[in-house]
Amino acid sequence: MAILVFAEAINNKYKKASYEAVTYGAKLAAMSQTECVAITNGDSSVAGQLGVYGAKRVLSFSSDAMHDGQALSAILTKAYGDVSANTIVLADNSKSKSLIGRLAVKLGASYISAANGLPDMTAGYQVSRGVFSGKASATYSLQADNKIISVARNAVGVEESGAAVEAEAYTPDAVESKVKLVEVKRVEGVVPLPEAELVVSAGRGMKAPENWTIIDELADTLGATTACSRPVSDIGWRPHHEHVGQTGIAIKPNLYIAIGISGAIQHLAGVNSSKTIVVINKDPEAPFFKAADYGIVGDLFDVVPRLTESLKKFKAAQ
Repeated sequence: MAILVFAEAINNKYKKASYEAVTYGAKLAAMSQTECVAITNGDSSVAGQLGVYGAKRVLSFSSDAMHDGQALSAILTKAYGDVSANTIVLADNSKSKSLIGRLAVKLGASYISAANGLPDMTAGYQVSRGVFSGKASATYSLQADNKIISVARNAVGVEESGAAVEAEAYTPDAVESKVKLVEVKRVEGVVPLPEAELVVSAGRGMKAPENWTIIDELADTLGATTACSRPVSDIGWRPHHEHVGQTGIAIKPNLYIAIGISGAIQHLAGVNSSKTIVVINKDPEAPFFKAADYGIVGDLFDVVPRLTESLKKFKAAQ
């Protein structure tokens, strides 16, 4: 039996989430005393590097099915049988959300999405994930012989545990896609929020959209992606794709800096899985301070420029 990991390549490049999925699959394979096999749409020039993160074999396929969940699930199901797998591992993202249900039906599998750790196999097969917007953790028992796991960001991190391998060309039977791809538009020049490791976010405490220059400067200094609270995007100060929270984009960066945001529960629900939260607010009673790892009570128009200047001096001294 093998662990099959789907590693998605975008423009023939891998995001951190793909490396995390392969790392998770490699660890799971070691626990199960089997091998980790990665399947990817990346071509032979990049696919072999997945071996660095623990894949013993890498299958590389070329297909127009990447934008059609039904066709892509058919390819993964075929590969699952070809390598005699008993588990599929996916990164938890929009792609896995379109695949996991289809794969579960095709394989008669138990599945869990957004797993936040490796399975506990001491008494059955139990996997945990966050619930109630990350405020609690629940443990699920996967009882079917076939299993599907999508891995939450930062659940295991990325580890180099092997060496590059030669990718094998994988040519599954042609699958007719029912989706016609007309155009793909991607945000260029900035790390998308779901993938960002560092995020600088601001709210109505900025008072006016023209004041956002100090947020942009801090983000540029850190190499961070900018975000905002819902009221800010609703009134048109910032674009809606920057809105983070329960009704916006849920993120899990290593560092989240919240500036001039009170910390309503809807906002916290989308960001409280961040590894480190820093809050800057002049109101010492702001609810966000209860969730913060570090907090600064002060006027953001005084604190943020000083923080940016200190960071510039620190970086210049390196």
